[in-house]
Amino acid sequence: MIFVSGFNMYILAMLGLVFLGIIIFLIFLFPEKFGYVFLRIKTFVDPKSGDNFQSQKALDAIKQGGLTGQGMGEGILKESVPEAHTDYIVAVIAEEFGAIFVIFIVIIFLLIGYKVLNKVFFEKDEFTKLTLTGLISLLIIQAFIHIGVNISLLPTTGMTLPFLSYGGSSLIGSAIVSGIILNFTRKDEARNFKNE
Repeated sequence: MIFVSGFNMYILAMLGLVFLGIIIFLIFLFPEKFGYVFLRIKTFVDPKSGDNFQSQKALDAIKQGGLTGQGMGEGILKESVPEAHTDYIVAVIAEEFGAIFVIFIVIIFLLIGYKVLNKVFFEKDEFTKLTLTGLISLLIIQAFIHIGVNISLLPTTGMTLPFLSYGGSSLIGSAIVSGIILNFTRKDEARNFKNE
């Protein structure tokens, strides 16, 4: 949203560095409270230095699923990893339905993002433009962080996949975000219809 609003990039970079410095300072000053963050990053960089049981099991499940999967209900990841139905749902889907189904999910998220951002380019109202950008970024970035964690591209975060991970609060939050996006795009179409 800051990027789209035209904010000065030098100030943004300085604020980002200050924020990063504060996070590093907190991790080292309060290791008992924030030490797990450092441990996760360390384990991500060097898997042998810590416990990466969940990430390894998720990768094994994706490999076992292959291109077409083992069949619905035939996967074993959901029984061997705690909270697999929320944190590792992409690995569960890949194991049971295959990589083709995961690619289909990625394409759906990219298509949703494209359709909303396409509306943003033609939007004249600054508030609507920033709101749509922020909300669609929230959904798309969350989805790709979740997928990145499942394929060990990112450190473990425990972030859900919008609309697919099990959990009421995640589903309600994603539905609210989608409802607001739909409301803004619907109003835009209604306004254009009245102008014609």
